[in-house]
Amino acid sequence: MDDISQIKTMLLDAYPLLPERLCLRLQNYRLAIRSNSAALIERMQIYFAHVVERSCEQTQGEVIAIERDIVDTGLAFVDWKREPGKTGRKDAIYDLSDGRVVRKVRTGMLFLQSAQTLIAAGPCLEYDNQVINFINSQFLNWLQKDGYLLCHAAALSRQHHGLAIAGLSGGGKSTLMLNLLEDEATTYVTNDRLCIRKQQTTTQAVGIPKLPRINPGTIVNNARLFPLIAAPMREKLLQMNARELWKLEQKYDVDISALYGPDRILHETELNRFLVLNWQHDSAEPLQLEQVDITQRQDLLAAILKPSGPFYLDASGLFNTDDAMPDAAAYLAALEHVAVYEATGRVDFKRLTALCGEKLMD
Repeated sequence: MDDISQIKTMLLDAYPLLPERLCLRLQNYRLAIRSNSAALIERMQIYFAHVVERSCEQTQGEVIAIERDIVDTGLAFVDWKREPGKTGRKDAIYDLSDGRVVRKVRTGMLFLQSAQTLIAAGPCLEYDNQVINFINSQFLNWLQKDGYLLCHAAALSRQHHGLAIAGLSGGGKSTLMLNLLEDEATTYVTNDRLCIRKQQTTTQAVGIPKLPRINPGTIVNNARLFPLIAAPMREKLLQMNARELWKLEQKYDVDISALYGPDRILHETELNRFLVLNWQHDSAEPLQLEQVDITQRQDLLAAILKPSGPFYLDASGLFNTDDAMPDAAAYLAALEHVAVYEATGRVDFKRLTALCGEKLMD
C-alpha cells in the first residue's frame, strides 16, 4: 500500500465531513480546518480564537481531522529516532511514494501528509493536543520554507523588543516566561517553538499559536496559575520534595487571554536578546546572568537548535529524515545582532525574573 489515495480512503471512508470550515491566519499563511465532529471544530475555534479569520478564501492548506476509532493500517511503521537526551518511543513513520504517514506510538493517532493532503485521524477529541500540534506543524513548515530557523525556545515582547528563552527540557523556560508576563506591558509570543530570521541588521522572531503547556511545579508557585489546579491538589503537591515536584510530568494548558487579560498575545516581534538557562537545581553557586559571545560559546546552541521533525516537508517536496541536523552556522548568522545571555549557578526564579526585568526586557 504505497499510494496516498488508498490511505486517504481508509481514513475518510464512512466519515462525511461537516460543511463548516474554520480558517486560521498566521502572518500571510491561511489554513482551513474541517472535521466530521462539530465538537472538535468548536474546541479548535476556542483554542485558536486569537488567529481565527472570518473568511476562508485563498487558503494555502486544509487540515482534515476525523474523529473515529484508532485505525489499523497494516503498514510497517519505522520508529522516528528521538533527539539526544530524549527517551522512549514517540513517533513512527511510513513513507509512501507520494506522502508520509505518521503514527503517534502512545495514542495510536494517525497523520497523513503530502504537499496537498493533511489528515489527522483517530480519537481527536481525546488527543486534541496532537491535532493542535499537527496544525501548528503546518505553520512551522511555511515559516521554515520562508527562510526561518526553528528554535526550541519561549519568547516574550515588550514594545516590540523581544526576549527568547531557551534551556534543556525542564530547565524552566516556561516558568520564567510566565513570571515575566506579570508585567502588563509584556506580551506572549510563544512557549516552545520560535522561528527566527535575520533581516539586514535585525532578527525577526515569530511564534506559533500554541498555548503554554506546563507542569504542576510551575503552577503551585504562581498565584495567577492557581485556577488550573484545585486547592486540595495544590496543597498535596506542595508537600512533595521540590526536586520530585519539578520532574512531575502532568500537562496543563495556560489560556493566556483568560488568565493574563486580552491583547496579551503577539506572535511577531523583533528579537533583541536570547537567554539560555544553564543553571542547576543542585548548584552551590549563586545565580549569575552574563552576556556571552555565542560564536565562542557554541555549546549553548544545543539548547537553541530544534530539528524540524517528521512533519517537515521542504519546498522541493522532500520529507525530513530523523538524522537531519540543524545548521549551526545558519543560527550563528541569524543571531549576529542578538545579544545572548547565559544564566548559571543555582535555580532562582525570583532573582532571575527581577534581573530579566531590569536588564533584558527594555
